[in-house]
Amino acid sequence: MLIVGLTGGIATGKSIVSNRLAELGALVVDADAIAHEVVKKESPAWKEIVDMFGREYLLPDGELNRKALGRIIFHDTIKKEQLNRIVHPRVFERISQSIVDIINESETPDTIVILDVPLLYESGMYRDLSDILVVYATPAQQLERLMARDDLTEVEARARIHSQLPIDEKRERADMVIDNSGTLEETMAQVDKIFDQLMSKAANA
Repeated sequence: MLIVGLTGGIATGKSIVSNRLAELGALVVDADAIAHEVVKKESPAWKEIVDMFGREYLLPDGELNRKALGRIIFHDTIKKEQLNRIVHPRVFERISQSIVDIINESETPDTIVILDVPLLYESGMYRDLSDILVVYATPAQQLERLMARDDLTEVEARARIHSQLPIDEKRERADMVIDNSGTLEETMAQVDKIFDQLMSKAANA
């Protein structure tokens, strides 16, 4: 079994790569999806967040208003750290359990597990991984894509980008890089090639 960390910068196209790896047969553990689960209405994390930030950050149905929270935490380092202290330990615990479940249920020794973690470096999870794949796009592309995707102003988009490690630093620290600054076809070709390399490595592990 080969466990690979997948990360990138915000709006660099990590989801495209993750989805393609899943299509090719990798088992993907999605940290974002887990983070959504652990803060569901009435969950322990949800209650802690409401106690700390107030009910004004809830939607009419009682779920967290992520956009409203985002506007605060991307401009306030202290509040961001407070939120991370509530959410991150629970996400890490779920990820660890997911890996254990995969190990117990896997029927083939060459299984490839992709840990799709946006904040892989920032959270420190990278320390437990020997193979890290970074999805890259230029900082200018990040800004343009993020503004279009999330309907943000340039100031809002820059704040979100600057809340993470610079994408160029992540690229330098990576074991493997997918350059998503070109066409979709070019990106998919890179993903397919890297998946073949990972399969070979898993088979010989």
